[in-house]
Amino acid sequence: MEIEFGSVAIACGMIISLGALGACIGISLMGGKYLEASARQPELMNELQVKMFILAGLIDAAFIIGTGISVWFAISTFLK
Repeated sequence: MEIEFGSVAIACGMIISLGALGACIGISLMGGKYLEASARQPELMNELQVKMFILAGLIDAAFIIGTGISVWFAISTFLK
């Protein structure tokens, strides 16, 4: 079975780019909602900030995991 390296490169690029796009959209929406909530209730700003940073880490973790899987997929394909 012959492996097409071009399609593997395109798939890896799509995994990384779509993951980055999703992470950017998710963090921007979350940041906007944080600003709205802190403007409405400034006394909750510290509690909301902690939760926002935890969620930002989780959103970025999904992108980093996708990048790791893509790199693993590319390396395992090119070493065959």
